[in-house]
Amino acid sequence: MFDIRKIQEEIIYNAVKAESNDETAQKIVRDDQADNPTWVKNTMKRLEHHFDEEMVKKIRRNCQCGYAMDEKYALLKELLASSANPEEFTNNEKAKSAGLSWSDNQLFLQFLFCPCPMVAEVDRLESKTWCQCTTGYSKVLFEKAFGCEVEVELLKSIKMGDETCLMSITPLETIHFG
Repeated sequence: MFDIRKIQEEIIYNAVKAESNDETAQKIVRDDQADNPTWVKNTMKRLEHHFDEEMVKKIRRNCQCGYAMDEKYALLKELLASSANPEEFTNNEKAKSAGLSWSDNQLFLQFLFCPCPMVAEVDRLESKTWCQCTTGYSKVLFEKAFGCEVEVELLKSIKMGDETCLMSITPLETIHFG
């Protein structure tokens, strides 16, 4: 049986341990008695308590699951190959369906629902900490597709009370289209 909680515990444990040690990782992740929503909230509080904001962001970005990365990469490569510029890249119907848009010289990725099954039962998160994994996922995906480093910033989160999840994607070099 697919146990998303066990998978998330292991991913977070490894990411915390890589930045600290086994004891700290155990303290942050292990809470066998909590249901999933409580575990998510408490784990993020413990993470925020042990590390500063930048390290929390780094740890959570290293927790991305990689789910369906290959198909999303293939879509981005297809869109790049069929476009001459960022506007064409995001004006394609497939790009729009995937949540891509271009506005004010900036690439955006938007979700109309929270794609994370771990927080499906969470009414509201107190911080963006949990959601930083999606910025790590997007960073890996877009860097691979664009062939350059990108910065990803989480602007909105449904689980924080926003109407959508929204990220800005900023390539740090020129993207080669077509």
